[in-house]
Amino acid sequence: MLTGKSKSTITPILLVNFIDSLGFSIVIPFLVILTLKLGGNELSYGFLGATYSVFQMIGSPILGAWSDRYGRKKILLLSEIGTFLGWSIFFIALLLPVPHVKPAATISGIFMNTVPLLLLFIARAVDGITGGNISVAYAYLADISSKDDRKKNYGKMSASQNIGFIVGPAMAGVLGATALGLMMPVLAAILISLLAVIVIIFKLKDVNPQVEKDEKKEQVKIFSLPYIPYFLLLYFLIYLAFNFFYVAFPVYVAQQLHWTVFKLGIFFSILSGVMVVVQGPILSKMSKGFSNGSLVTAGGIILSGAFLLLSSANDIVLYGGAILFACGNGLMWPSFLAAMANATDDRYQGRVQGFAGSMGSLASVIGLVSGAFLYKMVGSSIMWLSSIFIFLISLICIRIIAIEKKLK
Repeated sequence: MLTGKSKSTITPILLVNFIDSLGFSIVIPFLVILTLKLGGNELSYGFLGATYSVFQMIGSPILGAWSDRYGRKKILLLSEIGTFLGWSIFFIALLLPVPHVKPAATISGIFMNTVPLLLLFIARAVDGITGGNISVAYAYLADISSKDDRKKNYGKMSASQNIGFIVGPAMAGVLGATALGLMMPVLAAILISLLAVIVIIFKLKDVNPQVEKDEKKEQVKIFSLPYIPYFLLLYFLIYLAFNFFYVAFPVYVAQQLHWTVFKLGIFFSILSGVMVVVQGPILSKMSKGFSNGSLVTAGGIILSGAFLLLSSANDIVLYGGAILFACGNGLMWPSFLAAMANATDDRYQGRVQGFAGSMGSLASVIGLVSGAFLYKMVGSSIMWLSSIFIFLISLICIRIIAIEKKLK
């Protein structure tokens, strides 16, 4: 493994993480428009979003295991090349002529209505199956960080991602207004992913793999490791709670409160900005005085209050909910990742992070689909369900405090 785990070694992986989120967030705001333009409909858009998560669920544990066996840098490079190919296929779809057809009205037409639309699905599948870069990046960060620094470093990792989500949509708006229209953001995503490939090749130091003699046996061992099934379950539940919010809130404010895309973008930019501050300097200071388990539990309780405020129809209350959301998530998520990494043997960091990524993808698929149906049934009251759900998860997370004491 890498020796000399110093603060300066995390800069390249933070840069890669920022570049990834930047490329992703440049295209995603226009994804629904692109889908409709190429002959799809609302169902096509929903299935297109789920395609990435389904294929990531398959690929993430495989790439995580390979990173343990062959090294983090090689697998990060493979994953980033997959992202580059995915956006390239995406761009090709925009170059092809689109026949004048009505939007797909049947299940079979969701995928095959036009060749360009089919290419969009292929592009998201390619990016998804190689989409273990976040899981491998988390494992890499665990490798180069001491246990005392992991919480702080995971906070910086999340902050770098959120900065990408702040800059990306703004760039998308500017680039989309050029003569090339929606092709320009996709072209920017291709160039950004290529930049990530270059950074990985020339700036990222490798972490030597922990070679195992019996790969299949080691895969099974993941679920028999102490505490790991508990952390994987929590990973799934936390992702599920957040996806209820992500699918319901934009629909609620757009349909019921008549927010414009611009107003929604400002809201999420402010939310992400506050989260960067919490996950950066604030978490760095709090990590010295509080355990991971304490911050996970406290962050979850704050999130519970945030979800209640986010069911309001008052803009001031909603922005108060955004600030609470940023504070709760900023404390909870990096601390949870650090706790899971500290509970994992260094030999299995890639495998555990890979399986965790797969659990997150599964939760995303279930959460996005079930959240849409729940919102149709109960409207903004789904925020109350999310509040209760995340509060119960916080109670389950109290066990992390005891686990950390045993691991010392």
